[in-house]
Amino acid sequence: MVQATARHLLVDTEDQCNTLKAEIENGRDFAEVAREHSNCPSGRQGGDLGSFGPGQMVREFDEVVFSGELNKVHGPVKTQFGYHLLEITSRG
Repeated sequence: MVQATARHLLVDTEDQCNTLKAEIENGRDFAEVAREHSNCPSGRQGGDLGSFGPGQMVREFDEVVFSGELNKVHGPVKTQFGYHLLEITSRG
């Protein structure tokens, strides 16, 4: 089964998500931004979600993680929890 590793951050608004994405794309470390701003408990680990397979995360995550470009910041991705930025760190 295909597995992926990824990290993410979760915020309440699309505007905040876009602002943080711009900071990361301009050189800020994803993990640092996640620790400072993410509403998800994974933020304490820099947004690290560990390894997972298809169907283990919400559908919106799966669509990005199992088709998106590696090591690129994706988002905002809207889910029932809020707005996410995702970075796929490996897939195979």
